[in-house]
Amino acid sequence: AFASFLPAALPHLCGAAPPTTRAAMGLLREKHSHYLRHLDDDKESFEYMMTEHLRMGGMYWGVSAMALLRQLGDDERRHSIVEWILACQDPKSPGGFGPNAGHDADITATHYALLVLSIYDALDRLDKKGVARYIASLQRPDGSFSGDKWGEVDTRFAYCAVSALTMLDSLDLIDVDTLTQWLLRCYNYDGAFGPVPRAESHAAYTFCAVQALALIGALDVVDLDRLGWWLCERQTPGGGFNGRPEKAPDVCYSWWILSALASIDRAHWIDGEKLAEFIRKAQDEEDGGIADRPGDVPDVFHTFFGLAGLSLLRAEDLALIHPVYALPMDVVRRMNLPPILAACEDN
Repeated sequence: AFASFLPAALPHLCGAAPPTTRAAMGLLREKHSHYLRHLDDDKESFEYMMTEHLRMGGMYWGVSAMALLRQLGDDERRHSIVEWILACQDPKSPGGFGPNAGHDADITATHYALLVLSIYDALDRLDKKGVARYIASLQRPDGSFSGDKWGEVDTRFAYCAVSALTMLDSLDLIDVDTLTQWLLRCYNYDGAFGPVPRAESHAAYTFCAVQALALIGALDVVDLDRLGWWLCERQTPGGGFNGRPEKAPDVCYSWWILSALASIDRAHWIDGEKLAEFIRKAQDEEDGGIADRPGDVPDVFHTFFGLAGLSLLRAEDLALIHPVYALPMDVVRRMNLPPILAACEDN
């Protein structure tokens, strides 16, 4: 059985702080801040050039990590980031954003762009109706969403669509009922979700399906106990979560799984203390940043998701993050977004 680190966990995830328990290594706050501020120093490196197609995602992970650390930076940096994001709009797909300037628009990059602009309170720079129309145009007759004009489909794009459209107050542009039915086709006998119908259950795709259902008010269509059990079984003896049975633990699942458990009020089914310890051990003590697991090289993706997991656990002094929107709670309140979860209504 899993020890309960968070009794009555969901209220804690959205506001009230439980007792804090620390492992031997605390959060290396200043090292992480330095690591994040200097991510793009060497624009001539092989690594920088080979991740051109990930730039919008990297921007969201980096900006959100700094927001959780409460170190967003000055107005000059804010201005440069906002202007770069606006330059990533794709004139060939009005309303859509590409992952970098000059790239084709896709729904994931468009969602990331909205999230970063929301953090910087700059959504007023957009044609919101145009963005909403672009996203809605990617829904297919069976209810699913394509990632872009080329037609790839999976639950990631469904989550991006309904999250973005909720932020834009435009859910009425899509067919929510057929989307619900398509998501249920991705629901497996083990209680979790695959990326598409009849595919193996996977924690990250389960997060996408669960949060999409939460956003459209349809979580009651699944067996929450069975789903919660599959999710909590992903915790390994070392405290970290894996994405599928018999796989190695990875820090990023600290977010995918814990936020999904929070959304179905089952976060108290896992050992939060051991999870926090696993995340802390994955920190780079010399240069900052968080890796996928202890001993590996850090990157911005795992740094953000590690901090997000610690924020959900309330294991460190970090800004609170909303389990569904993946935005800081103060941003959700400022935007007056629907709280989605009852425990987030007053926080």
